[in-house]
Amino acid sequence: MVSTDSSEYKKLSEDCGAYAPFLRPAAISKDSSTDIEFVLHALDWLKANDVEPDFIVHIRPTTPLRNPEIIDLAIKEFIHNPSFTALRSIHEMPESAYKTFEVSDDGSLMTVFSHKKELDHSNLGRQLFPKTYIPNGYVDVLRTSFIREHHLLHGNNVLPYLTNTVTEIDEESDFEFLKYQISVNPRAKEIIFN
Repeated sequence: MVSTDSSEYKKLSEDCGAYAPFLRPAAISKDSSTDIEFVLHALDWLKANDVEPDFIVHIRPTTPLRNPEIIDLAIKEFIHNPSFTALRSIHEMPESAYKTFEVSDDGSLMTVFSHKKELDHSNLGRQLFPKTYIPNGYVDVLRTSFIREHHLLHGNNVLPYLTNTVTEIDEESDFEFLKYQISVNPRAKEIIFN
């Protein structure tokens, strides 16, 4: 099911076999709009049509190289762990976030989290820092009852789902890297469009 405010994307989605039964209102389709807004809109539409699901599998279009089998495994993992409020896919960051910096108000570097300006500790080997992970948009599995009750997507008891490192498409230059990935691994395209 595709949620979009674009008639063009709606038609393209339907031409590719997706279900796109409505256009999302412009008020919740801005750059500043949140995921909870469009999810609640879709849930309201589904409920009004007597087809509200128990779970939502959120597939972001910004992470196109994904294997449907991995998504199926994520769904099974979440369903077999009912104490969690949601499942969110992640991959390990190449460098621990504890080695990263922010720029302070006075223009100098400071460490993330501790906000210290003494940076020499950050030069220690990455193995000496905790592993950190980044959400990667591969798959989220959400519980409708939790969303309805709390007006939150994930809550505070989220099941991590570790995937391989994936490329997110956030700017035009990312498309070139995506094309490269497909050129060196043509099977990726077969998996997606099988």
